[in-house]
Amino acid sequence: MAGTEEGREAAVESALGKLDLDAKTRLLAGQDVWSLPELPEIGLSSLVMSDGPVGVRGVRWTADDPSVALPSPTALAAAWDPELAHRAGVLLAQEARRKGVHVLLAPTVNLHRSPLGGRHFEAYSEDPYLTGVIGAGYVNGVQSGGVGTTVKHFVANDAETDRFTVNNRVGERALRELYLAPFEAIVEHARPWGVMTAYNSVDGTTMTEHHRLVNEVLRGEWGFDGFNVSDWMAARDTVGALRGGLDVAMPGPQTVYGPALARAVRDGRLDESEVDDAVRRVLRLAARVGALADAEPAVTALPAPVDGEALARELARRSFVLVRNEADALPLRPGTVALIGAAARDARVLGGGSATVFPARTVSPLDGLTAALPEGALTYAVGADPTTELAVAGPGFALRTVCRDAAGEIIGAGSAPGGLIQWMGSDLPTGVTHDNLHTVELTGVFTPRESGPHTFGIKGTGAFTLTVAGTTYFDDVQLPADGTDPFEAFFGAPAPRAQAELTAGEPVEVSLTHVFALPEDIPFKVISFALAHQGPQRDPDELIAEAAEAARAADTAVVVVATTDRVESEGFDRRDLRLPGRQDDLVRAVAAANPNTVVVVNAGSPVELPWREDVAAVLLTWFPGQEGGAALADVLTGAHEPGGRLPTTWGSLTDAPVTEVIPTDGELPYTEGVFIGYRAWEKEHRTPAYPFGHGLGYTDWTYESVAITGSTVKVRLRNSGERTGREVVQVYLAPTGPASTPDGRPAPERPARWLAGFAAVEAGPGESVEVTVDIPHRAFEVWDEADHRWFFVKGSYEIQVGRSIADRRITATINV
Repeated sequence: MAGTEEGREAAVESALGKLDLDAKTRLLAGQDVWSLPELPEIGLSSLVMSDGPVGVRGVRWTADDPSVALPSPTALAAAWDPELAHRAGVLLAQEARRKGVHVLLAPTVNLHRSPLGGRHFEAYSEDPYLTGVIGAGYVNGVQSGGVGTTVKHFVANDAETDRFTVNNRVGERALRELYLAPFEAIVEHARPWGVMTAYNSVDGTTMTEHHRLVNEVLRGEWGFDGFNVSDWMAARDTVGALRGGLDVAMPGPQTVYGPALARAVRDGRLDESEVDDAVRRVLRLAARVGALADAEPAVTALPAPVDGEALARELARRSFVLVRNEADALPLRPGTVALIGAAARDARVLGGGSATVFPARTVSPLDGLTAALPEGALTYAVGADPTTELAVAGPGFALRTVCRDAAGEIIGAGSAPGGLIQWMGSDLPTGVTHDNLHTVELTGVFTPRESGPHTFGIKGTGAFTLTVAGTTYFDDVQLPADGTDPFEAFFGAPAPRAQAELTAGEPVEVSLTHVFALPEDIPFKVISFALAHQGPQRDPDELIAEAAEAARAADTAVVVVATTDRVESEGFDRRDLRLPGRQDDLVRAVAAANPNTVVVVNAGSPVELPWREDVAAVLLTWFPGQEGGAALADVLTGAHEPGGRLPTTWGSLTDAPVTEVIPTDGELPYTEGVFIGYRAWEKEHRTPAYPFGHGLGYTDWTYESVAITGSTVKVRLRNSGERTGREVVQVYLAPTGPASTPDGRPAPERPARWLAGFAAVEAGPGESVEVTVDIPHRAFEVWDEADHRWFFVKGSYEIQVGRSIADRRITATINV
């Protein structure tokens, strides 16, 4: 019985009955940044949480403890393959167990409401159905490995501007049909063990206190039985949070729970039974992950081990979206290749913010193509650098950390593979405590790749001393930038503080010393700062001219363009969709020099591509993870087909129908209702650069027939090309007549069509295959704001089957 759900519930009740009020309330508050306290009296181990979603960082946010880095969630969604998402989840559970983590703080299933959302790379799609299917696959995969998930950020955390304070005004229909829909689908199909509530408010109530959405909808209507954890520092009021359904307030030890919650009960503001409900859910989580004595964990037979590097490479190439391929420019033809772009050498493999992990290795496009192409076939030119400001010290730096007490004695040391220090909670070198720590020195040598003036800077706030080649350039206090985001030290821009003339290949000593002091407004102990660097800045026109000459001399030019962590990151939204720096000018110059130009776009979410009609091919690679360069070589050389389809519409900011992310007087109204993404593009009769669902392969497909039985769609198609390939068959539902509510009122306006299902097939040249897609009941339903319920819209519908929302090949009509 102990291994059943019933047995675990019995163990939970037994443990709960042994706890006094202080122990209960202590359990609901983090003991530090990442964990809950152990309670030996009931056999409860400390529950450890860690950020995802592309890897498992563990409790140490440092490159000393490397993690497998998978492609960005937008890439995972671009694969349109829930089974692949499941496999990714299995790997992440394996990584979590290796690092002693019980709960992965992922997946992010907020929607791409506006293309300006700065954190969209961490979410899946603009479409709620696709988001829910991929998210369910991910959650099922992680939890099959005995590790919990927290589906986040519940709900409507769709932008970063003023995210701690913004009140999002969302109509009930849009909330149900769009923003709640992925959470509902994942609860139904994956039974997640946790949910994370967001910073923002929805319709006047902060999400950590939103009784209606958490207790009535999530738990009541949907039957969610897991625990609810706050986003870090989101909980604000003790009584409001507990009554709003929040179980755990993170991080600790200073939260609205713990002693404050015990006082609220003793003062009569809360009943202890309300605390018991929250503790019961935390103990249920502990039982499921094997952290509660006398309860057999939910998973006892673990999945087979996964090769992380191999899966990261497969996922990347399966996610790449080939949006243009004129005259079969890809796969690469035999001959010479000019590889161009700073991002080809120093690849950006993941987005900025809390999703950051540190892989043991990173394969850049230059690395991947060098290994794949014959010797002498590849040349490289920088062309243009997307980084227009200082970045965290990386290539060329060999650093270590030295910790000293107030007397200047060394009390701890360790390696620092990069220039970033982020020690949160108890994440400190051996022998170091917050009480004995006075200074942290990041020290070592830097070997320049180029001669000329090198700029060094500091990211973070507080007292710093910066020394380069024996000269102290800064010895002062660096103040925070104006803003309301308490994580400015993590996500803010570095400040330039020194410039030194250096010679390529000649190492120099560098040192950045930080005086440790905890800001009063940070309720947990954190040390976060970075040494930043920027190499000599050559004349951009000269670099572009050199790249154009290299392109002219080659049979094919491959240009890699990219965003940076100052463009796409947690903590801020984008101001525009342009590529940073002179990258657009670079592409134009290269395309003018060589008509056989292939552009690789290394961005986690849409960017404008004003030159797209002037190049032979455009391949979107998202943030491709640690094996991105190897996967790129696989696809460019034709060893594998690019497998991705767009999970989000790509177009210009001028044409985008929904763009607003900046609140007015603290509020952001979702005035567009249910019309976001492709729904809005079609409503406004606007044509994007590349539509939702679009993606090319290396073969052709002929759609031959469609047959419908009930709500099951069977599609037959044939590989009419010359290579084996994979096709994502997309099924859209389009109403063809007027509709009304059950009581005869006109139904609300619906989109022209919406994604109702999809499936992938593989076939060799000339082979025909059949695929079956079941349309869910919910696809025919609309939320009635008058009656506050779903209703099934009867009538005539056209089933539209094709390769994207704009490339619909065959249709059939049904009446329901």
